[in-house]
Amino acid sequence: MTAAVPHCELVVRARRVLTSAGEAAHAVGVSGGRVVALAALDASIPAEQVVALDDDEVLLPGLVDTHVHINEPGRTTWEGFATATRAAAAGGVTTLVDMPLNCIPPTVDVRALERKRAAADGQCHVDVGFWGGAVPGNAAALRPLHDAAVFGFKCFLLDSGVAEFPPLNADELAGVMRTLRSFDGLLLVHAEDADTVAQAPAARGAGYADFLGSRPHTAEDVAVTRVVELARVTGARVHVLHLSSANALPILRAARRDGVRVTVETCPHYLFFAAEDIPVGATAYKCCPPIRAAANRELLWEGLADGTIDCVVSDHSPCTPDLKRLDTGDFGAAWGGIASLQLGLPAVWTTARARGHGLADVVRWMAEAPAQLVGLASRGRIAVGCDADFCVFAPDEEFVVDPTMLHHRHPVTPYAGHTMTGVVRSTWLRGELVTGDQARGRLLERPAA
Repeated sequence: MTAAVPHCELVVRARRVLTSAGEAAHAVGVSGGRVVALAALDASIPAEQVVALDDDEVLLPGLVDTHVHINEPGRTTWEGFATATRAAAAGGVTTLVDMPLNCIPPTVDVRALERKRAAADGQCHVDVGFWGGAVPGNAAALRPLHDAAVFGFKCFLLDSGVAEFPPLNADELAGVMRTLRSFDGLLLVHAEDADTVAQAPAARGAGYADFLGSRPHTAEDVAVTRVVELARVTGARVHVLHLSSANALPILRAARRDGVRVTVETCPHYLFFAAEDIPVGATAYKCCPPIRAAANRELLWEGLADGTIDCVVSDHSPCTPDLKRLDTGDFGAAWGGIASLQLGLPAVWTTARARGHGLADVVRWMAEAPAQLVGLASRGRIAVGCDADFCVFAPDEEFVVDPTMLHHRHPVTPYAGHTMTGVVRSTWLRGELVTGDQARGRLLERPAA
């Protein structure tokens, strides 16, 4: 807590401000895009602008979403920087990190990264960083991409769905881990085992149970085991993406107890939905790995509660409506990806509060932990010296999801028609209100070690 400070550009006064010390009334002073004061609510702080939040609003740190497929350049008809970052801001997200696919070219070398950055420049309503990709044959490009300040590298262990981003086999995975260990790079793994999926029945038709059977939990469990063991042997840092199989949690708990450098994420859709409730032909719900049963969902919540799962991020992966096969409802033919970037906070809060969790938990999972994952120490929390990235959130206000309210490129989402609790009233990036009229987002680089 600080005393009154010299003139600020902005002071936000709120009866409920969530900091690492808990929830309390504060006046938050901002200057130069950073928090310079956390004072008593009625503290005298000279300021150019004073914003007083309503009593039903809470000031949260801006969320950090480290798993977003923006798809530009190359598949901008699916999603682009302008639309994705506007949706992010509407959902309280102030920092996101873009995945190296499904853009064309994929971000697997420095030249592709330069094209990606050029496409993003001037279009972003929030701050955007970039992951690189690890694919067969690009081992020599990994260190140059690291030096060009990508935040880490994503790989697949089975077909990614796009031909230009092929998977790694077991030997290639081990080789990439050894390479990344040499400069302490981070490897992100889509952990589903190709052989297990190949041996499962193929997904055909409109029945969700058939699709679920085509991506069994054993595919995740086998892949997670392999990733953990290779991380144990090589000493590499690894991050398991979009965990949906709760059966893998004991494997991950044991690895962390043993000091293996592994972190884990899950996604709002795995915490909100259950396989038993997905209607026939509702291909908007298709994602890989899939949404699993309600009992599995509750175990994922336990994994969050005990810290085995570090963070919750969107895995926003949209496409054009025709690719979702909404007309036929064929899960086998539909693109696997859920559009949810704008809805992550209310989706998680709605389900978290029903299980006894508080806003501090949600902020830890959706802001603080993702910021730590990518080394952005000044983000994901409200503290003196941190970026003045804020989400003004009304946690008790209910709404029904109307796809026409969404800012991402296509109004397709499995959340349509669902009632949620918690409304993002406004989002502030470095002390400036994000309105959508001007793109003020910056392109981020991985901080120097």
